[in-house]
Amino acid sequence: MKSFNKITIALIFIISFSSCNEEFLDKNPNDQISSATFWATEADIDMAVAGCYSSLKGSFLDFSRGYLDGLTDGAYVHWNYHKIDDLAMGNINPSTGGVISITYNGLYRGIAQCNYFLANVDKATEVDTNILNKAKAEVRFLRALFYFDLVNYFGEVPLYEEQPLSAEESKVTKSPITDIYTFIHSDLDFAISNLPEETYTGHAVKGSAKGIKVRVLLTQERWSEAATLANEIITSGTFSLYDDYPNMFINAGQESNNEIMFACEYLSPDAHSVYGMNIEYAKHIFLTPELKNAYECTDGLPIDESPLYDPNNTFANRDPRHEYVIRNPVGTDWEGHYNYNFYDVTGVQNRKGIDPSIPGNYAFGYLNDWDFILLRYADILLMYAEAQNEANGPDQSVYDAINEVRTRPSVNMPPVDEVRYATQDQVRDYIRHERFVEFPVEGIRYFDLKRWGIIDEIQNQRSNAAGVPYSFEQKHYKWPFPQQELDANENLAQTTGYSE
Repeated sequence: MKSFNKITIALIFIISFSSCNEEFLDKNPNDQISSATFWATEADIDMAVAGCYSSLKGSFLDFSRGYLDGLTDGAYVHWNYHKIDDLAMGNINPSTGGVISITYNGLYRGIAQCNYFLANVDKATEVDTNILNKAKAEVRFLRALFYFDLVNYFGEVPLYEEQPLSAEESKVTKSPITDIYTFIHSDLDFAISNLPEETYTGHAVKGSAKGIKVRVLLTQERWSEAATLANEIITSGTFSLYDDYPNMFINAGQESNNEIMFACEYLSPDAHSVYGMNIEYAKHIFLTPELKNAYECTDGLPIDESPLYDPNNTFANRDPRHEYVIRNPVGTDWEGHYNYNFYDVTGVQNRKGIDPSIPGNYAFGYLNDWDFILLRYADILLMYAEAQNEANGPDQSVYDAINEVRTRPSVNMPPVDEVRYATQDQVRDYIRHERFVEFPVEGIRYFDLKRWGIIDEIQNQRSNAAGVPYSFEQKHYKWPFPQQELDANENLAQTTGYSE
């Protein structure tokens, strides 16, 4: 799954929306690849595609995505990393910076690279058409991913269907959300038509594009279409659940893993991730009591109903995912790691994405190269269950999809109680519960709560680790554009609710 990181990315496609010196642009540097002579071979195309994939890093489509759980009831981000806690407290304005600026700039940087690729790739006239179409499909998949995030964060945004030819041409107004979604679907449909039907090994495949399209359709509440497409993925048999839940998020379980459908990839030492260091040494991410209490007992009952629950030993008789996600202070698997009481901010410490076999007590040496998963098969199953339940109510296929996630080897929880959860409303709530305990620190909860329209209700009842109340107003469903973007583009109107 490390194929792109093995390629030396000698060509970086960065489109600057500022003016350039024409004389400088006329020169071909002797120590760099020239765009005038580059587009010739299949190796050139591979290198250019790798450059587009590199845009996942630095756009919150990398390991940083897990920090978005700090904007929900699932996690708390210590040290106000990327100003996550500022946003949770409602301190959101055009000058906030942090995650707002990182996502806006990073996603448009990725779009610029994709548009540059698409504007030039047909110059490779000697390369087989099928190879070119597959490369275009991968890049259009990435572009759809970038635009989908922009819509989820900001709502109406500038839409660049092609590479702007000048700084002035880049100064466009916002496009309606319907137009952006139409463009996203066009890119994903092209990707679906031209990507291979195979398991994921580092390049986007047909299932990657279909899975993201399911996520888009679900966000649009196009339930029947989402259910139909998710069922296509399920019945294809290309993907399956992995039988070792905790190791899926570290190198030990990521090679030949048919649950992973798309990921941001790392490779040490040149393209390493600092995620393990951040959450083990620097302790950036803590989990919440709400998440801890959401895990059922092994009889399938909530902790406030199960006779198996022991308040003096909260790790006993629980859904195994409880101990896979939450660090247990008892036992030997954390020997050599930082003391449990070192910055125990919420009383619930994160284990997910940490390899207990690697000693943590060497500070900044704790660097790793396990990939950050952006789409996995468990999500397809639960998105199918949600879409099918909303479209038609809880038929047997809905229960079967939920149960497949719950009963996977290494989890082995009881099937859903179909008497207790019999109505559409009851099953809806249960699917939401199952998504909460299945996907902690994967950057999914924030978007789930927003698309369900309940994030304000949840966050306004909470406070941070220091007791400062959180605040989520209706306008916070969309973020403001960074002030520097407004200064650079007089045609760009601020997101509703954030104008002075």
